[in-house]
Amino acid sequence: MLHGIIPDGNLPSLLRDWGEDARTFLRHDVPKIVLVTVVSFILIRLLRLITEKVAALQTSRLPSGIRAQQIRTLAGVITSIGVFIILFVAALEVLPLLGLNLGPLLASAGVAGLAIGFGAQTLVHDFINGFFILFENQYDLGDNVRIAGVKGTVEEMTLRRTVLRDDDGTVHTVPNSQVTIVSNTTRDWSQIPMKVVVAYSEPSDKIIQLLEQIGEGLRQDPNFAGDIVADVQVPGIDRVGNGEAEYLMLIKTLPSKQYAVSRELRRRIKQSFEENKVQTAAPGRVFVMDPGTRAS
Repeated sequence: MLHGIIPDGNLPSLLRDWGEDARTFLRHDVPKIVLVTVVSFILIRLLRLITEKVAALQTSRLPSGIRAQQIRTLAGVITSIGVFIILFVAALEVLPLLGLNLGPLLASAGVAGLAIGFGAQTLVHDFINGFFILFENQYDLGDNVRIAGVKGTVEEMTLRRTVLRDDDGTVHTVPNSQVTIVSNTTRDWSQIPMKVVVAYSEPSDKIIQLLEQIGEGLRQDPNFAGDIVADVQVPGIDRVGNGEAEYLMLIKTLPSKQYAVSRELRRRIKQSFEENKVQTAAPGRVFVMDPGTRAS
């Protein structure tokens, strides 16, 4: 078939040129390609080894303010970016050796990247916001947070999204670009502002003393002593009106421990009021209100 396309006199010369090109390629270009490939492989292995070692640090070894999950997530992001850069540089070195002109390719990639960039502004916003959430350690896996109008426990977090599961089991997927205000109820400590309402005629000193005794008894209980981080405070009367007086109690607990502590506290208040014949604000009713918890 080659005889009909290439003249017979030129065939040996063409084969000779191909052979010389192949030998030149094998002698000069192939070693460069192998060297670039080996160096890239070593760099990727070193990068992954370093980030894995950093991610394997125990929480006790980390400086104050840095959490293990934050380190692990940042290590994964750095690995992904580093691998992409190494492979991109390696491709720039290898493709010209294979005879590919990168000029038109890079120009096309620039135009395509510009077009994609205009259509992916929200995605870029997600990644930027996710990076700062991670960098500033606004929340971690397992934290109970309120973001973008929903509240729940953080089950998954990436640079693009945060996944929450609320108390009834509903899963909320929130793009990080929608996270503008973060309310974290499980950071360092939680506080229970409990309000106890009794009849107006009850002596204030008596009620305050009873509430202080109840708080101190709970603080000394071995089952709850480890969950309460400070003395229970009873500032006094918070409101008076409609034949009743409202007393405020403040209890600081470890994160996520406020619910069990508040339930036990309400039980003890009820029991103490029954034993000490404390009159309720209305017949047959005792108000012990917990308007919510605060975290710091």
